[in-house]
Amino acid sequence: MDAKLAIALNEFFYVAKGLVVIIAIVSVLTGLMREYIPQDKLQKTLTKHDKWGSLLGALFGMLTPFCSAAVVPVTMAMASMGASLGTVMSFIISAPLCNFIVLAMIYAAFGFKITVVYFLITFTAAVLGGFLISRSPWRNEIKRGDELEDTKAKGCSGNKPNTCGAAPSSKSRIRNAMDGAFSLFKRIIPYVLLGAAISGFSAAYLPADLVEKYVGGDGFQSIVIASLIGIPLYLRIEMAIPLLNVLIAKGMGLGAALALIIGGTGASLPEIALVSAVLKRKAVIAFVGIVLTTAIVGGAIFQYVI
Repeated sequence: MDAKLAIALNEFFYVAKGLVVIIAIVSVLTGLMREYIPQDKLQKTLTKHDKWGSLLGALFGMLTPFCSAAVVPVTMAMASMGASLGTVMSFIISAPLCNFIVLAMIYAAFGFKITVVYFLITFTAAVLGGFLISRSPWRNEIKRGDELEDTKAKGCSGNKPNTCGAAPSSKSRIRNAMDGAFSLFKRIIPYVLLGAAISGFSAAYLPADLVEKYVGGDGFQSIVIASLIGIPLYLRIEMAIPLLNVLIAKGMGLGAALALIIGGTGASLPEIALVSAVLKRKAVIAFVGIVLTTAIVGGAIFQYVI
């Protein structure tokens, strides 16, 4: 067998094996959480405590490992219930950046210390971003009423909360939770395997000098470049983590790697287009600015402090 092909296959199986286990565990925990913590009640809670809206929105985002398309129906429901822009902004920053799946995969790839620092950076950015915009002249840049009625968005498939009829039995709730876990696992696992395949190919065939030239070393410009590259890439965390491990081995700085994750998963072009269904133009600009600032500042912390 060709030596490079052997390297690619070894990398693929090594990465895929660990991530499949992580995703299976997190999928089960997420299924249980969604069954026993009704999301409609959480949304209503967010509208009743506007004083703590930014913090609650960020916490809600942690509990909801949605795909970017599913963020829109949730934010539309929050907006229709009267949630403030600060609450919604904190949620749409937190949901893709520091939900359970993202944290679990970063832990699997980088370890406990990096995961804790990453969480503190992204969660603080979500809370602070929502708080600042709620106190700014742009605090009303969110669509309401008829503007929301004209918006149509599709979410991810998955289990839905039981909102009518008799209370479900313990067995049915467990079954619903496991069905939801399996549904989530099926949606995520193709991206994990694709990411592992890209990782294997990159490990064998990607020139190290190309990585070092653009995002290597400890230069601040590599962090900025990585943050900006993430936006058009639409990086799913399941694909990004395996690839970044290889890029780091080939010379990519840790700061640039984490900046790429934050920029690519937090404010990709599809994400921007989707949140535009709920946020007005100035709020969308603020959203992109907050995520990019978080990516650059977070990357600098990882590069020069950690």
